[in-house]
Amino acid sequence: MMAPHGRSESRARGIRLDWDIFRQLLPYVWAYRGRTAVALVFLFAAKVATVAVPWVLKEIVDTLEGGAQVELVVPVGLVLGYGALRLASSAFEELRDATFARMRYGIMRRISEQVLEHLHDLSLRFHLDRKTGAVTRDIGRGTRSLSNLLNYLLFRIVPTLVEIGLVAGVLVTLYDPWFAVVVLLTFVVYVGLTLGMTEWRIQYRIEMNEAESQANSRAIDGLLNYETVKYFGNEDFELERYHDDLETWQDAAVHSQTTLSFLNIVQRSVIACGVTVVMLMAARGVAAGEMSVGDLVAVNAYLLQVFMPLGFLGTVYSILKHAVSDMERMFDLLDETPEVQDLPEADQLQVDAGRVSFQGVSFRYEEAKPVLREVSFDVPAGRKVAIVGPSGAGKSTIARLLFRFYDVEQGCITIDGQDISQVTQQSLRQAIGVVPQDTVLFNDTIAFNIRYGHLEATDEEIRRAAKVADVHDFVQSLPDGYETVVGERGLKLSGGEKQRVAIARAVLKDPPVMIFDEATSSLDSESEQAILSALKDASEDHTTIAIAHRLSTITDADEILVLRDGHIVERGTHADLLETPGLYRRMWQLQQSEAADGDGRRLAWEEFDEESNSETDSDTGEN
Repeated sequence: MMAPHGRSESRARGIRLDWDIFRQLLPYVWAYRGRTAVALVFLFAAKVATVAVPWVLKEIVDTLEGGAQVELVVPVGLVLGYGALRLASSAFEELRDATFARMRYGIMRRISEQVLEHLHDLSLRFHLDRKTGAVTRDIGRGTRSLSNLLNYLLFRIVPTLVEIGLVAGVLVTLYDPWFAVVVLLTFVVYVGLTLGMTEWRIQYRIEMNEAESQANSRAIDGLLNYETVKYFGNEDFELERYHDDLETWQDAAVHSQTTLSFLNIVQRSVIACGVTVVMLMAARGVAAGEMSVGDLVAVNAYLLQVFMPLGFLGTVYSILKHAVSDMERMFDLLDETPEVQDLPEADQLQVDAGRVSFQGVSFRYEEAKPVLREVSFDVPAGRKVAIVGPSGAGKSTIARLLFRFYDVEQGCITIDGQDISQVTQQSLRQAIGVVPQDTVLFNDTIAFNIRYGHLEATDEEIRRAAKVADVHDFVQSLPDGYETVVGERGLKLSGGEKQRVAIARAVLKDPPVMIFDEATSSLDSESEQAILSALKDASEDHTTIAIAHRLSTITDADEILVLRDGHIVERGTHADLLETPGLYRRMWQLQQSEAADGDGRRLAWEEFDEESNSETDSDTGEN
């Protein structure tokens, strides 16, 4: 997956704050502008109350310093006011958090939905190249990092800046402006040193995390391959690799901790210098009679309010940098452009009969590997056309092009005279049903997986489709029947059982055009014959394209196309092709000669493929 040029450069230089990320977030924040404004009002009110606390404390100290001449009600009122301001500060912060919650989680929800929708819109080529674990990790990290970014940005950095501004204003208004100058100068030096040193030391943190991941990966890999390790007596070798990774991790961890300690010393030194200078100025003011003891207490309280939150600055900065990096990967997914897109004026596919036509279709997955070369054929409405040929001949590519997972390089594909590149992908795929060779099921019930073909189907319709696919009796024999959970990718079912569920799902969809891509490849001979009979009935009123490896499954086809090296080299009915010396007859004879062997048909194809490969130097591309 290629990232945009600017982001690739920034990532090559290391993790950096990318302001483009913040610009991309603005539309999401703007959608909650009213709630954001209210949250910021509460934030400002909380900080005003917080900044007012030292001033009330000053008044209390000055009042008590006046002795018995002061009426008792005055300090009691100030103390009550002090407590009220403390309560108001906390209450406004909680109101801010409650108001902001809907915005925070709403933005997370909207971005997560947008990323998933975009992933569904991306073309098959992207999903064949992607690593599922990496994509899901990028989405998960991105949404969590978004939460962290908003949380720390609005609840730590912005409040701290507001508080510093208010304190500086108070110091300038009530005291010598040099107090504010020293506080602001201390803040600038503190922030500059913290950001610079954090940028320097984060390399050790990255190295430590990478070494830890590598060590864990090696340990798990060695344990998963326990028998192989024992077979070759390589226990010491595995331990040595693990030791090297942990040694790298240890060195990086030590550097990370020592640099953190150094950073903490520098931060506290800066704060100590700033506080010392301000307190010396305040003490001199008290000694000169220009300030009261209460003023000294207030100035000290203001310094604590300003400098205490700064202790988290290095941590917050590091978290924000990692958050922006993780969000960058998520936004990279949104920057991916779908290879196949609907035209702006695309119409809905209108299917009357379901006639499919390939007209001079050429296609290649890679520039140097042509897969189909000017392939032309028609599938009349309600008829069945079978496509056979060696592996790599381009059989499954025809199904992918019909589904418009890819656009053709040359020629066109039509359904009832309509070019499929001119209609919406949704309407096209709604008109086609498929039983794939490699059936993958959802980790849900059998009923759910069958109903996926028609989401509004009744239980009775599901059972009817299951009977057509010869899977109803098997399902009924299970303790939970149709509510049996099939496991991840359907691993609790055998290959044949999964394939029959897929057949039931396609039957339930009942589309005008059906594609059977090795629909019986995982079935035994007895089940295969039952399925073939059912499929014949199910496809009787449908336009059917059957991609087959076993020639015995397509003998009833109205026309059989023999594909080799991207060309149609033979075509005709089963009987016609057996009468003509050629590839089909050779394949049939090979399969029939091995019919008594349980693996005969597979072995015959492999034998034919080897002979074919020795006869031609052509590059057949992908299947």
